Amino acid sequence: MRAYADTGFLCSLYTLDRHTPRAAARMKRQVLPLPHTWLHQLELRNALRLRVFRGEITASQRDASLNMILADLAGGVLAAASPALAAIMTEAERLSALHTETLGTRSPDVLHVAAALVLGLKELLTFDARQAALARASGLRAPTL
Repeated sequence: MRAYADTGFLCSLYTLDRHTPRAAARMKRQVLPLPHTWLHQLELRNALRLRVFRGEITASQRDASLNMILADLAGGVLAAASPALAAIMTEAERLSALHTETLGTRSPDVLHVAAALVLGLKELLTFDARQAALARASGLRAPTL
């Protein structure tokens, strides 16, 4: 694994939104697998349910997306990764103390960047400008997608 995709990137892969074409284009040249952590599991499933609540997708589209995620886990597009929670929390606190007041990052952004760093990855895939700025400030590559 080389890159870490945040939940927004993954959500755009598994449901149609304005970022889906760019996410799909990136995946065509992406070294696989991408890690799938406990944070992805919770946040991605919740994001899909939130899209149902907002009327952006139907319950059957949510179910289809959840099934695609399972298929990609089985097929090696995504790989289960279990970074230690204590290490993520320590790194997240360090990142927050160093950068949140200047970059305006939210807790989930900080947690994703911390997880990427704990996993020893080099790149963060995100459509979020503040999270990309945090990734870059932390030594990760964060390409403009």
